[in-house]
Amino acid sequence: MTARISHTSVDCTDAYALSQWWKQVLAFVDVAGDPNSPGDEECMIVSPTTGERLLFIEVPGFDTSTPQRMHLDLRPVERTRDEELEVLRGLGATEVADHRGIYGPGTGWVVLADPEGNRFCILRAAHELDA
Repeated sequence: MTARISHTSVDCTDAYALSQWWKQVLAFVDVAGDPNSPGDEECMIVSPTTGERLLFIEVPGFDTSTPQRMHLDLRPVERTRDEELEVLRGLGATEVADHRGIYGPGTGWVVLADPEGNRFCILRAAHELDA
């Protein structure tokens, strides 16, 4: 049997606000014919180029301080890791841990949190790996 991932779901307290934030980070858009609106309890966004989907679901009583069991690792497309880090900070991401240089100069990643505290990592861009 083979299964494919339909989408990744993110539990949250404000589905609309968090979907809007991640749309800026990932350059995703609302699903055609199903726009997200303030007050929606579920908000799906999609990559216009790959079709990848993220679904933000409001969970009553969701505790944003509970440790996550999954997180996203992001690889910049147009900028370097450090340039993308500054863009993400400008959008309101907060730094949780800095692992740059952990395996020598030019290596590593930075752990960040989105506005609801969901952690994600910013890795080096592909063109940085080849250098």
